[in-house]
Amino acid sequence: MDYEEELAGALRALRQEGRYREFADIRRKRGNFPHASYFSADGQRSIKVWCSNDYIGMGQHPKVLKAMHEAIETAGAGAGGTRNISGTTHYHVELERELADLHGKAASLLFTSGYVANEAALSTLARILPGCVIFSDEQNHASMIEGIRHGGGPKRIWAHNDVEDLDRQLSEYSNDTPKVVAFESVYSMDGDIAPIAEICAVAKKHNALTYLDEVHAVGIYGPRGGGIADRDGLMGEVDIIEGTLAKGFGLMGGYIAASTNMIDAIRSYAPGFIFTTSLAPAIVAGAVASIRHLKESQVERTQLQERARELKDRMAAANLPVLENPSHIVPVMVGDPVRCKKLTDALLERFGVYVQPINYPTVRRGTERIRLTPAPYHTDEDMDYLMDALNTLWQEMDLARAA
Repeated sequence: MDYEEELAGALRALRQEGRYREFADIRRKRGNFPHASYFSADGQRSIKVWCSNDYIGMGQHPKVLKAMHEAIETAGAGAGGTRNISGTTHYHVELERELADLHGKAASLLFTSGYVANEAALSTLARILPGCVIFSDEQNHASMIEGIRHGGGPKRIWAHNDVEDLDRQLSEYSNDTPKVVAFESVYSMDGDIAPIAEICAVAKKHNALTYLDEVHAVGIYGPRGGGIADRDGLMGEVDIIEGTLAKGFGLMGGYIAASTNMIDAIRSYAPGFIFTTSLAPAIVAGAVASIRHLKESQVERTQLQERARELKDRMAAANLPVLENPSHIVPVMVGDPVRCKKLTDALLERFGVYVQPINYPTVRRGTERIRLTPAPYHTDEDMDYLMDALNTLWQEMDLARAA
């Protein structure tokens, strides 16, 4: 076999489908985001970022940066090992306490990313609960799908946010069968929100555990930033809450919050936790500062929702095919991978607007889109410029408008 040719052929197939992913080489400008520097073969120039998951700019917040600098000066760079072997610093202990308190749980557990948290927690549950069946929403994130797959146990896929379908499938198993219902609060590509109360009620009826992924909601929903379950007063109804430090909180890392025994079991059995070097103290210290700030401040959350609503209204007024939803996510449908890539290339090269194309497998074929994330730091002038660029390209490329 010619290995290099096989690899080249696989890459050619991605390019032909319009699914080859290119990384934009950027450097954010501290204190002036969404302005960033874009580095290309033609040199360096200024752009504005419209697709960041740092939804409310906590990655730039003075309290966060101050805590990170202080941690570096106090403890140095890395944690020095896995959590079991010298890598549990006092910063990690403080953060896990803050996260448990944020979600009203007895304990929490840190991971190096939200992906690892989902993969490790779900696969471990499948292994340590004999005969456990996991019921997964059909639009769950890849990390949840991989966790369920790696667990090796039986799984069922229920129709997206369809409580009746979930109830029907759960009823096929006895209450003595271990069951986990896994779903998300805010679905990041469509921006829709799960009916958490109804899902939890059905799960409880069938004696199933609930596992809620709040990664696109923590920090930016709820009176203290605990997510949609916090907003709706439902944290006590959910058994396991998974979240990230990399979006609303502005850093990196993931976690779960649950009962003491649940956390201890996953801590003790999950290879993705046991054998991974722990997060650097500076990152953890920054996360503590971010969470503490957002437990008290409503300003960022309020501004985020206003900016998202404003952009959606402008899109609708211009008959651009924005997918209406109740969250802060602004998906604009294109429906073709090649044209979606051409659109985002033109936005970046001609207008200095950075948005990534969202293609398969992140979304279903035929639903390709751009995913805009307006934030408190995007001004009305920024939106004017974005709308002018989109309207120009929509016309030039003869893309479909909303009906």
